[in-house]
Amino acid sequence: MAFIEINDVVKQYKGHVALNHVSLSVEKGCIYGLLGPNGAGKTTLIRIINMITRPDSGTVMLDGRPITAEDVAHIGYLPEERGLYKKMKVGEEIVYLARLKGMTKAEATEKMKFWLERFNLTEWRDKKVETLSKGMQQKVQFIATVIHEPKLLIFDEPFSGFDPVNAEQLKREILELQKKGATILFSTHNMESVEEVCEQITLINHSEVVLEGNVADIKQRYKKHLYEITLAGDEELKPCDELYTIEEKRPGATLIRLASGAAIRDVITRLNEQYALNGFRELLPSMHEIFIETVKTSSNNE
Repeated sequence: MAFIEINDVVKQYKGHVALNHVSLSVEKGCIYGLLGPNGAGKTTLIRIINMITRPDSGTVMLDGRPITAEDVAHIGYLPEERGLYKKMKVGEEIVYLARLKGMTKAEATEKMKFWLERFNLTEWRDKKVETLSKGMQQKVQFIATVIHEPKLLIFDEPFSGFDPVNAEQLKREILELQKKGATILFSTHNMESVEEVCEQITLINHSEVVLEGNVADIKQRYKKHLYEITLAGDEELKPCDELYTIEEKRPGATLIRLASGAAIRDVITRLNEQYALNGFRELLPSMHEIFIETVKTSSNNE
């Protein structure tokens, strides 16, 4: 069931088309990646969903009905440009922002303590935000985004400013929020994170959708019929033009590409007949490779 539906959205700014008839559908409980190069239109779309700006045409539906200002009050939104009151104390700020989202002071205080402990920030509760490192401030902003347990979370470049250890913690928290029922939409340039957490993606380039679908299905769609072969001992794989070509020899393995029309079962049969086969693994393209290839292709078709 679609939780968010973007239907034929158009947005222009002084002659510049930011979004050109963009449509996408995010299922309830899904982690959905909104991808694209800088200036593609991702942040504009996120702002439209949050009703910070309005589309020139098209609709945004939330849970089967047009989104309203009341709905927005219950969305958790982490913008790319972070914004905290630097002179406030950490604990006070989290409670203040939680109360703006409808929580009571008692509820907000209890949840604030929970999240500060979870992010190892308890000792910073009574420190001013400005005394925290950038990474710590990012954690505080994340806490303020999720503390009211919204059913829809929107993260714009959530991993920006985090070192690998803290980025990994953030990924774990995002997955945990999904387990608790949240629908999560996030924009990121971190393709490794997309592969680890996203089920569905939409790729926007030059204001238009150029790729969308299930991550696993997309990787299959873009596969290059490459396989890594590992043989026992010091055996060396020889070419077999009717079935495969040798693309690259690696330490302990050989990379082959299937010939046009060749069936993988025939390749495995031939290899087992001629060699002591230790390993046979298909190499699928990474989302990083797919991102670059799709953006280049769509840009060249402009």
